[in-house]
Amino acid sequence: MVYEGTRFRPLSFDLPKHLFPVAGVPMIQHLLEACVKVPNMKEILIIGFHQADEAVNQFVSSIMKDYNINIRYLQEYTALGTAGGIYHFRDQIRSGEPEAFFVINGDVCGDFPLSHMVDFHRTLPKINLITVMGTEATRQQSMCYGCIVENKDTHEIKHYVEKPSTFVSTIINCGVYLFSLEVFQLLAAVFKQKHQEFYCGEDNSLDNNNKDCIHLEQEILAPLAGTGQMFVFQTSRWWSQVKTAGSAIYANRHYLELYHQTHPDWLAKNGNDKPVIIGDVFIHPTALVHPTATLGPNVSIGEGVTIGEGVRIRESIILGNATIQDHTLVLHSIVGWNSVVGCWSRVEGTPCDPNPNKPFAKMENVPLFNSDGRLNPSITILGCNVQVPSEVIVLNSIVLPHKDLAASYKNQIIL
Repeated sequence: MVYEGTRFRPLSFDLPKHLFPVAGVPMIQHLLEACVKVPNMKEILIIGFHQADEAVNQFVSSIMKDYNINIRYLQEYTALGTAGGIYHFRDQIRSGEPEAFFVINGDVCGDFPLSHMVDFHRTLPKINLITVMGTEATRQQSMCYGCIVENKDTHEIKHYVEKPSTFVSTIINCGVYLFSLEVFQLLAAVFKQKHQEFYCGEDNSLDNNNKDCIHLEQEILAPLAGTGQMFVFQTSRWWSQVKTAGSAIYANRHYLELYHQTHPDWLAKNGNDKPVIIGDVFIHPTALVHPTATLGPNVSIGEGVTIGEGVRIRESIILGNATIQDHTLVLHSIVGWNSVVGCWSRVEGTPCDPNPNKPFAKMENVPLFNSDGRLNPSITILGCNVQVPSEVIVLNSIVLPHKDLAASYKNQIIL
């Protein structure tokens, strides 16, 4: 399930959020790769409201060839919520009579044990409709997610609240589900009720499009809790959401670390006439990196990028066809497509990582502005086709696409 990603701007102006490169490949590709590892996976359906443009079609075609599995993009006619698309495309999902089907939100990332989740699902009572993947968070952060109260012995979900105002549980919803086909009966009942309320005038808040919209968390999960038809599968592996550009830097770090297990050949290595590599670094084969440059840890260099002499890059993502000229420093930043950073410049942001001293702490998706109306310190983002002159500093700033900077900037949004 993929959606627009307004909080991901300005990076989502030029490319759908789910196609944004994290650790060198589109974000959604990490989810698809986790799916194809599940035994007997037959087909993958990508459901979203985004227009199926050339970028989406090219991605789907290339992924089908790479993984040798049928993948289709199904476009909603309007935004149908987190479950409306599942019901709308029910015939496509049920074709082939699958045993069960996964639903994964497009804005989550992690090391997903999907095969283990299938094994767990098969051990549950036949009346189970939904298995929810859960993980543990801190007490304070748990209130920013869907909270799950479980029976510790049976793992049945006894209570579910989406983003509660007070503490409920430290077990949170990962946005990964395994549905039995019988769930469509429940979806149909909710759909019928909403249409009845709309046409009978019982709910004046519904418009012509919202009557088809179904919210999985509030209208399916919450009522289903405590009925013996929903269970939680807990994982302690890395998990996070990608809501903002800052969270993309955090996800980039962890996916690069996972490459040691999944794609060790994708990680750059030190050698003669090669740049100095520190930690985990991805360099696209078409990128030109000067041997005197130093990259890492946790850096991704995109297609067609040029890195000049003496450049230092750390904890950053450099997107396709960008140019980082000689002796420039880039820290905790995202440099957009076709952007140019001049010589002896400094592009730096502030990391917003989870507190390492708190067990189970998650990535903080802080708002853009604080209570005083000032820009919260975060990573620096250069939109596409941005020109940064030589010998300037861009600190904790967001630069919208097609801007030519003439001076240094700190804690600003350049419109």
